[in-house]
Amino acid sequence: MNMENINKQRKEYLSWDEYFMGVAKLSALRSKDPSTQVGACIVGDDNRILSIGYNGTPNGFPDSDFPWDREGDALNTKYFYVCHAELNAILNFRGNRRDLEGARIYVALFPCNECAKAIIQCGIKEVVYLSDKYNGTEGNIASKRLFDKCGVTYRTVDVNNKEITLNLEE
Repeated sequence: MNMENINKQRKEYLSWDEYFMGVAKLSALRSKDPSTQVGACIVGDDNRILSIGYNGTPNGFPDSDFPWDREGDALNTKYFYVCHAELNAILNFRGNRRDLEGARIYVALFPCNECAKAIIQCGIKEVVYLSDKYNGTEGNIASKRLFDKCGVTYRTVDVNNKEITLNLEE
């Protein structure tokens, strides 16, 4: 081995956590939700991306016809209609269900209790998240209780306040 080539690789490359969280955050930019953009990235134990998703309307439901309000009459708010990023990533997966077993999911926002159930059902075993802004709410407590009882680990990712600029012109 040529000794002068040792330790000449780039030093400031992304960690796997930073990379996959970056993919989740980039996916979130597809969301049409004016108040909350969430992305998800499902990764196998071999660090290969299995699927991605973002929060948005179901297929066939035009975004322009969608009520994006957060408050008001329930049928005229987004909550009955939006598909969360985690659920979309699970539903977007086109491989063998066994490939999801033991996988990790990277999400910008800690999953709600409905997404927690879907995560558990498909066999994902680790949730890596950036924000837990609903910590302590009933839905958040239920998510954590579900994960704890079903053996799904969860952790926040430390991205060291890293900001990444992506120039699509280069």
